[in-house]
Amino acid sequence: MNVPDEAVLFDMDGVLVDSETYWHQFEDDWVFAAAIESGDPSHEEVTGMNYREIYDYLSETYGTTVTKAEFVAAYDDRAQSLYGEQVRLMDGANALFDDIRDDGRQLGIVSSAPQDWIGIVRDRFGLDPLDLVLSADDIDKPGKPEPHIYEHAAEAVGLDPQSCVVVEDSVHGVEAAVRAGAFTVAYRSTHNAELDLSRAAVVVDGPAELREVLFD
Repeated sequence: MNVPDEAVLFDMDGVLVDSETYWHQFEDDWVFAAAIESGDPSHEEVTGMNYREIYDYLSETYGTTVTKAEFVAAYDDRAQSLYGEQVRLMDGANALFDDIRDDGRQLGIVSSAPQDWIGIVRDRFGLDPLDLVLSADDIDKPGKPEPHIYEHAAEAVGLDPQSCVVVEDSVHGVEAAVRAGAFTVAYRSTHNAELDLSRAAVVVDGPAELREVLFD
């Protein structure tokens, strides 16, 4: 397997931290139960998207019962305890980050989450230093599954997307990375066990297999 060795770009939610389980519960309890007018959305439809774009999608597809400002405020409020208290870091993530740095590769987080949410995770788990921390909020283009965020990330670290490894867990995230031209690793966990992630170059089951791919 010809895995690029110049940069590794990690999605945050569902990869570095197990937040998708908590976000799915929030969606079931409030977003899908009270914030839409009708219908039965699936988690797959919105997982990996920026929360502002989630509102736009739900409003167009199902109708919404709250304003966008109320929707964003509810997500922001939930994020504080979710990232600050509840989520767990991927097993071995700090050691993996150290080994990537020691190997001379650039290292970054590329996420649909806003910078302040990413900052909570970085500070709580000591993930710095990083060569790039990019949020969908930082670019004035559509987010995942569109490829722009990974095209922008590659440019920011001075590389072509083909020289970057991207680690993603959602269908939308995998699609964005593949369309950008990056070597895409789909990270399988409990929250996405049933998803079709076959668009990725390789699918790994957990941190041990991820390490094997990155250091093959």
